Amino acid sequence: MVKQKIVWSCVECGHKQTKWTGSCSVCQKWNTFAEDIEIVDKGKRFDTLKAETAQPVRVKEINSNEFRRITTKMPEFDRLLGGGIVSGSLTLIGGDPGIGKSTLMLQLAQRLAEQGLTVLYVCGEESVEQTSLRARRLGVGDDRLYLLSDTLFSNIKAQVDKLKPDAMIIDSIQILYKSELPSAPGSVSQVRELATEFMHLAKGLGIATFLIGHVTKSGEIAGPRVLEHIVDTVLDFEGDRQHGYRLLRSVKNRFGPTDDIALFQMGKEGLSEVSNPSIIFLEERLKEIPGSIIIPTIEGTRALLIELQALVAASAFSTSTRKSTGLDQNRLSLLLAVLEKRMGYQLHHCDVFVSVAGGMKIFEPAIDLGILMAIGSSFCNKPIDPETVVIGEVGLGGEVRGVPRIENRIREAIHMGFRRCLLPNRNLKGLAGDLSAKISLVGVDVVEEAIHELLN
Repeated sequence: MVKQKIVWSCVECGHKQTKWTGSCSVCQKWNTFAEDIEIVDKGKRFDTLKAETAQPVRVKEINSNEFRRITTKMPEFDRLLGGGIVSGSLTLIGGDPGIGKSTLMLQLAQRLAEQGLTVLYVCGEESVEQTSLRARRLGVGDDRLYLLSDTLFSNIKAQVDKLKPDAMIIDSIQILYKSELPSAPGSVSQVRELATEFMHLAKGLGIATFLIGHVTKSGEIAGPRVLEHIVDTVLDFEGDRQHGYRLLRSVKNRFGPTDDIALFQMGKEGLSEVSNPSIIFLEERLKEIPGSIIIPTIEGTRALLIELQALVAASAFSTSTRKSTGLDQNRLSLLLAVLEKRMGYQLHHCDVFVSVAGGMKIFEPAIDLGILMAIGSSFCNKPIDPETVVIGEVGLGGEVRGVPRIENRIREAIHMGFRRCLLPNRNLKGLAGDLSAKISLVGVDVVEEAIHELLN
Protein backbone atom coordinates (compact mmCIF):
# COMPACT_ATOMS: atom_id res chain seq x y z
CA MET A 1 0.00 0.00 0.00
CA VAL A 2 1.10 3.55 -0.74
CA LYS A 3 1.36 5.68 2.37
CA GLN A 4 0.32 9.32 2.22
CA LYS A 5 0.81 12.23 4.54
CA ILE A 6 -0.15 15.89 4.33
CA VAL A 7 2.70 18.40 4.08
CA TRP A 8 3.03 22.07 3.12
CA SER A 9 5.14 22.74 0.00
CA CYS A 10 6.59 26.07 -1.12
CA VAL A 11 5.55 26.72 -4.72
CA GLU A 12 8.69 28.80 -5.32
CA CYS A 13 11.52 26.55 -4.15
CA GLY A 14 9.78 23.24 -3.34
CA HIS A 15 10.71 23.23 0.38
CA LYS A 16 8.45 20.96 2.45
CA GLN A 17 7.41 21.20 6.09
CA THR A 18 4.70 19.76 8.29
CA LYS A 19 3.07 23.07 9.31
CA TRP A 20 2.00 26.21 7.50
CA THR A 21 4.00 29.39 8.05
CA GLY A 22 3.70 32.85 6.54
CA SER A 23 7.15 32.83 4.90
CA CYS A 24 9.43 30.12 3.58
CA SER A 25 12.58 29.60 5.64
CA VAL A 26 14.60 28.66 2.54
CA CYS A 27 13.68 31.22 -0.16
CA GLN A 28 12.26 33.86 2.24
CA LYS A 29 9.16 34.36 0.06
CA TRP A 30 5.83 35.18 1.71
CA ASN A 31 2.54 33.32 1.35
CA THR A 32 3.97 30.59 -0.90
CA PHE A 33 2.97 27.46 1.03
CA ALA A 34 0.27 25.22 -0.42
CA GLU A 35 -1.17 22.05 1.06
CA ASP A 36 0.30 18.99 -0.57
CA ILE A 37 0.18 15.23 -0.25
CA GLU A 38 3.48 13.39 0.03
CA ILE A 39 3.67 9.82 -1.21
CA VAL A 40 5.81 7.36 0.71
CA ASP A 41 6.16 4.33 -1.56
CA LYS A 42 8.83 1.69 -1.13
CA GLY A 43 8.17 0.30 -4.60
CA LYS A 44 8.63 1.85 -8.02
CA ARG A 45 7.26 5.35 -8.03
CA PHE A 46 7.50 6.26 -11.71
CA ASP A 47 6.19 4.08 -14.52
CA THR A 48 8.68 5.23 -17.11
CA LEU A 49 12.04 4.60 -15.49
CA LYS A 50 14.88 3.21 -17.59
CA ALA A 51 15.46 -0.52 -17.41
CA GLU A 52 19.25 -0.22 -17.32
CA THR A 53 21.35 1.45 -14.71
CA ALA A 54 23.43 4.42 -15.84
CA GLN A 55 27.20 4.08 -15.74
CA PRO A 56 29.81 6.87 -15.31
CA VAL A 57 31.47 7.89 -18.58
CA ARG A 58 34.54 10.07 -19.19
CA VAL A 59 33.74 13.49 -20.64
CA LYS A 60 36.10 13.10 -23.61
CA GLU A 61 34.51 9.74 -24.51
CA ILE A 62 31.02 11.21 -24.92
CA ASN A 63 29.93 11.70 -28.52
CA SER A 64 27.95 14.93 -28.67
CA ASN A 65 26.97 14.24 -32.29
CA GLU A 66 24.42 11.72 -31.05
CA PHE A 67 22.03 14.62 -30.36
CA ARG A 68 19.53 14.56 -33.19
CA ARG A 69 17.81 17.81 -34.06
CA ILE A 70 14.50 17.90 -35.88
CA THR A 71 13.95 20.94 -38.07
CA THR A 72 10.39 22.25 -37.95
CA LYS A 73 10.50 24.10 -41.31
CA MET A 74 9.70 27.23 -39.27
CA PRO A 75 13.01 29.16 -39.49
CA GLU A 76 12.30 31.56 -36.61
CA PHE A 77 11.20 28.76 -34.28
CA ASP A 78 14.25 26.65 -35.20
CA ARG A 79 16.58 29.60 -34.56
CA LEU A 80 14.95 30.21 -31.16
CA LEU A 81 15.57 26.60 -30.11
CA GLY A 82 19.17 26.66 -31.32
CA GLY A 83 18.75 24.90 -34.66
CA GLY A 84 15.70 22.69 -34.20
CA ILE A 85 13.98 20.43 -31.71
CA VAL A 86 16.28 18.02 -29.89
CA SER A 87 14.96 14.47 -29.85
CA GLY A 88 13.96 13.52 -26.31
CA SER A 89 13.79 17.12 -25.06
CA LEU A 90 11.09 18.45 -22.75
CA THR A 91 9.81 21.97 -23.51
CA LEU A 92 7.40 24.08 -21.46
CA ILE A 93 5.35 26.83 -23.17
CA GLY A 94 3.45 29.36 -21.07
CA GLY A 95 1.30 32.36 -21.96
CA ASP A 96 -1.93 34.22 -21.31
CA PRO A 97 -5.27 32.59 -22.21
CA GLY A 98 -6.13 33.05 -25.88
CA ILE A 99 -2.65 34.28 -26.85
CA GLY A 100 -2.22 31.45 -29.38
CA LYS A 101 -0.39 28.59 -27.61
CA SER A 102 -2.65 25.85 -29.00
CA THR A 103 -2.58 27.44 -32.46
CA LEU A 104 1.22 27.48 -32.49
CA MET A 105 1.43 23.87 -31.31
CA LEU A 106 -1.05 22.65 -33.94
CA GLN A 107 0.94 24.37 -36.68
CA LEU A 108 4.14 22.88 -35.27
CA ALA A 109 2.56 19.43 -35.17
CA GLN A 110 1.56 19.77 -38.83
CA ARG A 111 5.12 20.73 -39.87
CA LEU A 112 6.55 17.73 -38.04
CA ALA A 113 3.94 15.33 -39.44
CA GLU A 114 4.67 16.54 -42.99
CA GLN A 115 8.25 15.28 -42.53
CA GLY A 116 7.03 11.75 -41.83
CA LEU A 117 7.13 11.97 -38.01
CA THR A 118 4.35 10.56 -35.86
CA VAL A 119 2.87 13.27 -33.61
CA LEU A 120 0.46 12.76 -30.70
CA TYR A 121 -1.53 15.83 -29.62
CA VAL A 122 -3.18 15.36 -26.21
CA CYS A 123 -6.01 17.90 -26.06
CA GLY A 124 -7.16 17.41 -22.47
CA GLU A 125 -9.03 20.73 -22.28
CA GLU A 126 -11.09 20.12 -25.42
CA SER A 127 -12.73 17.25 -27.22
CA VAL A 128 -11.19 15.93 -30.42
CA GLU A 129 -14.10 17.47 -32.35
CA GLN A 130 -13.33 20.96 -30.98
CA THR A 131 -9.63 20.62 -31.74
CA SER A 132 -10.34 19.29 -35.23
CA LEU A 133 -12.39 22.42 -36.03
CA ARG A 134 -9.39 24.61 -35.22
CA ALA A 135 -7.13 22.24 -37.14
CA ARG A 136 -9.26 22.53 -40.29
CA ARG A 137 -9.26 26.33 -40.04
CA LEU A 138 -5.45 26.27 -39.87
CA GLY A 139 -5.11 23.76 -42.70
CA VAL A 140 -3.83 21.03 -40.38
CA GLY A 141 -4.76 17.47 -41.32
CA ASP A 142 -1.80 15.17 -41.92
CA ASP A 143 -2.33 11.42 -41.57
CA ARG A 144 0.53 11.13 -39.07
CA LEU A 145 -1.04 13.62 -36.62
CA TYR A 146 -3.18 11.96 -33.94
CA LEU A 147 -5.52 13.67 -31.45
CA LEU A 148 -6.23 12.23 -28.01
CA SER A 149 -8.71 13.74 -25.57
CA ASP A 150 -7.86 12.30 -22.16
CA THR A 151 -6.72 13.62 -18.81
CA LEU A 152 -5.65 10.44 -16.98
CA PHE A 153 -1.90 9.87 -17.24
CA SER A 154 -2.09 6.07 -17.24
CA ASN A 155 -4.38 6.15 -20.30
CA ILE A 156 -2.08 8.60 -22.08
CA LYS A 157 0.96 6.43 -21.34
CA ALA A 158 -0.84 3.36 -22.69
CA GLN A 159 -1.51 5.16 -25.97
CA VAL A 160 2.10 6.35 -26.12
CA ASP A 161 3.36 2.78 -25.71
CA LYS A 162 0.99 1.67 -28.46
CA LEU A 163 1.56 4.53 -30.93
CA LYS A 164 5.28 5.18 -30.23
CA PRO A 165 5.21 8.83 -31.44
CA ASP A 166 8.27 10.88 -32.37
CA ALA A 167 6.79 14.04 -30.83
CA MET A 168 4.08 14.66 -28.26
CA ILE A 169 2.17 17.81 -27.24
CA ILE A 170 0.35 18.06 -23.90
CA ASP A 171 -2.39 20.71 -23.76
CA SER A 172 -2.19 21.38 -20.87
CA ILE A 173 -0.14 20.02 -17.96
CA GLN A 174 -2.49 21.58 -15.36
CA ILE A 175 -5.52 19.61 -16.58
CA LEU A 176 -3.96 16.13 -16.36
CA TYR A 177 -3.87 13.99 -13.22
CA LYS A 178 -2.60 10.72 -11.79
CA SER A 179 -5.20 8.50 -10.13
CA GLU A 180 -2.72 7.56 -7.37
CA LEU A 181 -2.82 11.13 -6.05
CA PRO A 182 -6.03 12.25 -4.33
CA SER A 183 -5.34 15.96 -4.94
CA ALA A 184 -7.12 17.88 -7.69
CA PRO A 185 -5.62 18.43 -11.17
CA GLY A 186 -3.36 21.48 -11.24
CA SER A 187 -2.25 21.12 -7.63
CA VAL A 188 1.40 21.26 -6.65
CA SER A 189 1.74 17.50 -6.18
CA GLN A 190 -0.06 16.63 -9.44
CA VAL A 191 1.94 19.04 -11.59
CA ARG A 192 5.25 18.00 -10.05
CA GLU A 193 4.60 14.27 -10.44
CA LEU A 194 3.30 14.61 -14.00
CA ALA A 195 6.25 16.74 -15.08
CA THR A 196 8.65 14.14 -13.72
CA GLU A 197 6.73 11.35 -15.47
CA PHE A 198 6.88 13.15 -18.81
CA MET A 199 10.58 13.83 -18.29
CA HIS A 200 11.27 10.11 -17.87
CA LEU A 201 8.99 9.37 -20.82
CA ALA A 202 10.77 11.86 -23.10
CA LYS A 203 14.30 10.83 -22.12
CA GLY A 204 13.60 7.08 -22.01
CA LEU A 205 11.80 6.81 -25.35
CA GLY A 206 13.37 9.77 -27.18
CA ILE A 207 10.09 11.62 -27.63
CA ALA A 208 10.28 15.38 -28.19
CA THR A 209 7.63 16.57 -25.71
CA PHE A 210 5.93 19.96 -25.39
CA LEU A 211 4.00 20.90 -22.26
CA ILE A 212 1.57 23.84 -22.43
CA GLY A 213 1.26 25.57 -19.05
CA HIS A 214 -1.28 28.00 -17.64
CA VAL A 215 -0.14 31.30 -16.13
CA THR A 216 -1.21 33.13 -12.99
CA LYS A 217 -2.45 36.72 -12.69
CA SER A 218 1.12 37.93 -12.31
CA GLY A 219 2.11 36.25 -15.60
CA GLU A 220 4.15 33.40 -14.08
CA ILE A 221 3.57 29.76 -15.01
CA ALA A 222 1.10 28.20 -12.57
CA GLY A 223 2.27 25.36 -10.36
CA PRO A 224 5.48 24.74 -8.43
CA ARG A 225 8.68 26.49 -9.49
CA VAL A 226 10.34 23.10 -9.77
CA LEU A 227 8.36 22.60 -12.99
CA GLU A 228 10.63 25.07 -14.78
CA HIS A 229 13.73 23.35 -13.37
CA ILE A 230 12.69 19.91 -14.62
CA VAL A 231 12.14 20.85 -18.27
CA ASP A 232 14.93 21.51 -20.77
CA THR A 233 13.44 24.61 -22.37
CA VAL A 234 11.00 27.27 -21.14
CA LEU A 235 9.29 29.44 -23.76
CA ASP A 236 7.14 32.42 -22.83
CA PHE A 237 4.42 33.39 -25.32
CA GLU A 238 3.45 37.04 -24.98
CA GLY A 239 2.13 39.88 -27.06
CA ASP A 240 -0.43 42.60 -27.59
CA ARG A 241 -3.71 41.27 -28.96
CA GLN A 242 -4.64 44.66 -30.43
CA HIS A 243 -1.55 44.69 -32.65
CA GLY A 244 -1.74 41.02 -33.59
CA TYR A 245 1.97 40.46 -32.87
CA ARG A 246 3.14 37.57 -30.71
CA LEU A 247 6.56 37.21 -29.12
CA LEU A 248 7.93 33.80 -28.28
CA ARG A 249 10.70 34.40 -25.76
CA SER A 250 13.26 31.77 -24.72
CA VAL A 251 13.64 32.04 -20.93
CA LYS A 252 15.62 28.82 -20.46
CA ASN A 253 17.26 26.61 -23.05
CA ARG A 254 19.72 23.79 -22.41
CA PHE A 255 20.32 23.29 -26.14
CA GLY A 256 20.54 26.87 -27.42
CA PRO A 257 20.58 30.59 -26.62
CA THR A 258 18.49 32.12 -23.84
CA ASP A 259 16.63 35.45 -23.83
CA ASP A 260 16.17 35.19 -27.58
CA ILE A 261 12.85 35.95 -29.29
CA ALA A 262 10.86 34.93 -32.35
CA LEU A 263 8.16 37.25 -33.70
CA PHE A 264 4.87 35.99 -35.12
CA GLN A 265 1.81 37.74 -36.51
CA MET A 266 -1.66 36.35 -35.90
CA GLY A 267 -3.90 36.12 -38.95
CA LYS A 268 -6.92 34.23 -40.25
CA GLU A 269 -4.78 31.23 -41.15
CA GLY A 270 -2.90 31.14 -37.85
CA LEU A 271 0.54 32.43 -36.91
CA SER A 272 2.97 33.58 -39.57
CA GLU A 273 6.66 34.23 -38.88
CA VAL A 274 8.17 37.71 -39.13
CA SER A 275 11.76 37.48 -40.36
CA ASN A 276 12.63 41.21 -39.96
CA PRO A 277 10.94 42.62 -36.83
CA SER A 278 12.54 46.08 -37.22
CA ILE A 279 10.47 46.74 -40.35
CA ILE A 280 7.26 45.77 -38.52
CA PHE A 281 7.95 48.01 -35.54
CA LEU A 282 8.89 51.04 -37.67
CA GLU A 283 6.36 50.80 -40.51
CA GLU A 284 3.77 53.02 -38.77
CA ARG A 285 6.27 55.55 -37.48
CA LEU A 286 5.55 59.25 -38.06
CA LYS A 287 8.60 61.45 -38.59
CA GLU A 288 9.18 64.98 -37.30
CA ILE A 289 7.00 64.63 -34.21
CA PRO A 290 8.26 65.58 -30.72
CA GLY A 291 8.83 62.76 -28.24
CA SER A 292 9.62 60.03 -30.78
CA ILE A 293 13.04 58.34 -31.04
CA ILE A 294 14.51 55.12 -32.43
CA ILE A 295 16.58 52.86 -30.17
CA PRO A 296 18.56 49.73 -31.17
CA THR A 297 18.00 47.02 -28.58
CA ILE A 298 19.28 43.46 -28.23
CA GLU A 299 16.98 40.47 -27.75
CA GLY A 300 19.04 37.30 -27.43
CA THR A 301 21.23 37.10 -30.52
CA ARG A 302 19.26 39.63 -32.55
CA ALA A 303 19.39 43.43 -32.76
CA LEU A 304 16.03 45.19 -33.16
CA LEU A 305 15.08 48.79 -33.83
CA ILE A 306 12.15 49.98 -31.74
CA GLU A 307 10.31 53.28 -31.55
CA LEU A 308 10.07 54.89 -28.13
CA GLN A 309 7.44 57.58 -27.58
CA ALA A 310 7.15 60.07 -24.73
CA LEU A 311 4.49 62.63 -23.85
CA VAL A 312 5.01 65.41 -21.31
CA ALA A 313 1.92 67.46 -20.44
CA ALA A 314 0.99 69.92 -17.71
CA SER A 315 -0.68 68.17 -14.77
CA ALA A 316 -4.13 69.30 -13.61
CA PHE A 317 -3.60 67.82 -10.16
CA SER A 318 -1.20 68.49 -7.31
CA THR A 319 0.43 65.07 -7.77
CA SER A 320 1.82 64.41 -11.25
CA THR A 321 1.45 61.08 -13.04
CA ARG A 322 4.26 58.88 -14.31
CA LYS A 323 3.14 55.98 -16.50
CA SER A 324 5.08 53.61 -18.74
CA THR A 325 4.17 50.79 -21.12
CA GLY A 326 6.80 48.21 -21.98
CA LEU A 327 9.35 49.76 -19.59
CA ASP A 328 10.32 49.42 -15.95
CA GLN A 329 8.33 51.96 -13.95
CA ASN A 330 11.02 52.32 -11.27
CA ARG A 331 13.71 52.92 -13.91
CA LEU A 332 11.60 55.70 -15.41
CA SER A 333 11.38 57.47 -12.04
CA LEU A 334 15.17 57.37 -11.65
CA LEU A 335 15.76 58.77 -15.14
CA LEU A 336 13.28 61.61 -14.56
CA ALA A 337 15.18 62.57 -11.41
CA VAL A 338 18.46 62.61 -13.39
CA LEU A 339 16.89 64.82 -16.07
CA GLU A 340 15.60 67.31 -13.49
CA LYS A 341 18.91 67.43 -11.61
CA ARG A 342 21.30 67.63 -14.56
CA MET A 343 19.28 69.74 -17.01
CA GLY A 344 17.02 71.70 -14.66
CA TYR A 345 13.83 70.59 -16.42
CA GLN A 346 10.82 71.35 -14.19
CA LEU A 347 9.03 68.00 -14.55
CA HIS A 348 7.55 67.80 -11.05
CA HIS A 349 4.38 69.61 -12.19
CA CYS A 350 4.05 67.61 -15.45
CA ASP A 351 2.50 64.27 -16.31
CA VAL A 352 4.99 61.99 -18.08
CA PHE A 353 3.96 59.04 -20.25
CA VAL A 354 6.47 56.75 -21.98
CA SER A 355 5.61 53.82 -24.25
CA VAL A 356 7.33 51.30 -26.51
CA ALA A 357 5.44 51.18 -29.80
CA GLY A 358 4.34 47.76 -31.05
CA GLY A 359 3.69 46.05 -27.71
CA MET A 360 7.33 45.13 -26.97
CA LYS A 361 8.69 44.94 -23.42
CA ILE A 362 12.26 46.24 -23.08
CA PHE A 363 14.12 46.14 -19.78
CA GLU A 364 17.79 46.45 -20.77
CA PRO A 365 19.60 49.61 -19.50
CA ALA A 366 20.92 50.45 -22.98
CA ILE A 367 17.68 52.31 -23.72
CA ASP A 368 18.16 54.82 -20.85
CA LEU A 369 19.60 57.60 -22.98
CA GLY A 370 16.85 57.16 -25.56
CA ILE A 371 14.19 57.51 -22.85
CA LEU A 372 15.72 60.77 -21.65
CA MET A 373 15.99 62.15 -25.19
CA ALA A 374 12.34 61.30 -25.94
CA ILE A 375 11.17 62.99 -22.72
CA GLY A 376 13.35 66.03 -23.40
CA SER A 377 12.04 66.25 -26.96
CA SER A 378 8.42 66.24 -25.78
CA PHE A 379 9.14 68.71 -22.96
CA CYS A 380 10.81 71.18 -25.35
CA ASN A 381 8.27 70.38 -28.09
CA LYS A 382 11.13 69.91 -30.55
CA PRO A 383 11.40 66.82 -32.79
CA ILE A 384 14.60 64.78 -33.01
CA ASP A 385 16.26 64.12 -36.35
CA PRO A 386 14.32 61.09 -37.72
CA GLU A 387 17.52 59.56 -39.16
CA THR A 388 19.23 59.36 -35.74
CA VAL A 389 19.35 56.42 -33.32
CA VAL A 390 20.39 56.71 -29.67
CA ILE A 391 22.20 54.12 -27.51
CA GLY A 392 23.50 54.38 -23.94
CA GLU A 393 23.03 53.53 -20.28
CA VAL A 394 22.64 56.48 -17.89
CA GLY A 395 23.98 56.51 -14.33
CA LEU A 396 22.61 58.54 -11.44
CA GLY A 397 25.38 61.09 -11.88
CA GLY A 398 24.23 61.80 -15.42
CA GLU A 399 27.14 59.93 -17.02
CA VAL A 400 26.53 57.89 -20.17
CA ARG A 401 27.91 54.37 -19.74
CA GLY A 402 28.93 51.87 -22.38
CA VAL A 403 26.65 49.07 -23.57
CA PRO A 404 27.48 45.56 -24.82
CA ARG A 405 27.35 44.33 -28.42
CA ILE A 406 27.47 47.83 -29.86
CA GLU A 407 28.47 46.70 -33.35
CA ASN A 408 25.35 44.56 -33.79
CA ARG A 409 23.17 47.55 -32.86
CA ILE A 410 24.97 49.90 -35.25
CA ARG A 411 24.88 47.45 -38.15
CA GLU A 412 21.11 47.02 -37.72
CA ALA A 413 20.71 50.82 -37.81
CA ILE A 414 22.80 50.97 -41.00
CA HIS A 415 20.72 48.17 -42.52
CA MET A 416 17.53 50.16 -41.85
CA GLY A 417 18.94 53.31 -43.48
CA PHE A 418 19.79 55.54 -40.50
CA ARG A 419 22.57 58.09 -40.96
CA ARG A 420 23.60 59.11 -37.43
CA CYS A 421 24.11 57.28 -34.14
CA LEU A 422 24.50 58.85 -30.70
CA LEU A 423 26.41 56.48 -28.42
CA PRO A 424 28.72 56.46 -25.36
CA ASN A 425 32.28 57.64 -25.94
CA ARG A 426 33.58 54.45 -24.36
CA ASN A 427 31.97 52.36 -27.12
CA LEU A 428 33.76 54.32 -29.85
CA LYS A 429 37.00 52.56 -28.99
CA GLY A 430 37.60 49.36 -30.90
CA LEU A 431 34.78 49.77 -33.43
CA ALA A 432 35.32 48.40 -36.91
CA GLY A 433 36.53 51.03 -39.36
CA ASP A 434 33.88 50.29 -41.96
CA LEU A 435 31.11 51.43 -39.59
CA SER A 436 32.17 55.07 -39.40
CA ALA A 437 32.15 55.23 -43.21
CA LYS A 438 28.50 54.16 -43.39
CA ILE A 439 27.03 56.09 -40.44
CA SER A 440 27.98 59.21 -38.48
CA LEU A 441 29.02 58.20 -34.96
CA VAL A 442 28.69 60.85 -32.23
CA GLY A 443 30.13 60.00 -28.80
CA VAL A 444 28.90 61.59 -25.56
CA ASP A 445 30.05 61.34 -21.94
CA VAL A 446 27.17 62.99 -20.05
CA VAL A 447 23.46 63.61 -20.58
CA GLU A 448 24.02 67.35 -21.15
CA GLU A 449 26.10 66.65 -24.26
CA ALA A 450 23.36 64.43 -25.72
CA ILE A 451 20.68 67.08 -25.06
CA HIS A 452 22.78 69.80 -26.73
CA GLU A 453 23.54 67.54 -29.70
CA LEU A 454 19.93 66.60 -30.45
CA LEU A 455 17.74 69.38 -29.08
CA ASN A 456 19.76 72.56 -29.65
